[in-house]
Amino acid sequence: MSIETKWDDAFQKLSLAIKQDIENNAIQRKKKLPSVLTLAERYGVSKQLMKAVLQQLMKDQIILNRAGVGLFVNSQPIFSSGIEQLGSVTQMISNAGKTPGTQYVSAEIVEPDNSDLKHFQDGTLGNIAKIERVRTADREPVVYCIDKVDHKLMPMEQIHSKHSIFQLLEDYSNKKITYAVAFIEPISFDSNISPILNCQPDQALLLLKQIHYTESDEPILISENYFRPDVFQFYVVRRRI
Repeated sequence: MSIETKWDDAFQKLSLAIKQDIENNAIQRKKKLPSVLTLAERYGVSKQLMKAVLQQLMKDQIILNRAGVGLFVNSQPIFSSGIEQLGSVTQMISNAGKTPGTQYVSAEIVEPDNSDLKHFQDGTLGNIAKIERVRTADREPVVYCIDKVDHKLMPMEQIHSKHSIFQLLEDYSNKKITYAVAFIEPISFDSNISPILNCQPDQALLLLKQIHYTESDEPILISENYFRPDVFQFYVVRRRI
């Protein structure tokens, strides 16, 4: 057996062993990995081989290198879905087998700004209800939500009665959201929101901006949801035309 073949065989065995330990939680997610030397000694391999395998695992995004901090196992999202599927945050968390919860930050009546007037397509729109909440999954904060809606459609005294804004809108105003136009963008660490979601300083947020419409094409809800990327993952199914 050639030296190259022996190296490749050892590389594949070590890579598989580390992946299995991650799956079995022998190597825990969100915890800093030991040094390359310590890992090499644990698995009984050379430091050179361990370094090569870790570099490949970083390329495969199984392991993350946080500059100035160290190596960490990349957390698996608890929720993954095509973004063409419209559902409330409550539904997303429930579908992932987690218990949804809500921590209210603020709820107030405010004047719409120019952007709000544009999105609601109503130059005569009166005041709007602005609701800021932290959504939790099994009591862990995972999404920061900012929702805006015509205050006449939203009973402010009842916003604590339901987790889902969708459901509250439907129950109170008899208006059902059927589709939304969505914009996705990653944003860097936010000094206000990121600490609330327990994000690391080098961890970006996934911002999902949506304008929600009724079946009659009436825009009734604007939402800005800041998702933790280690918890939520979205994809798009594209079909050839």
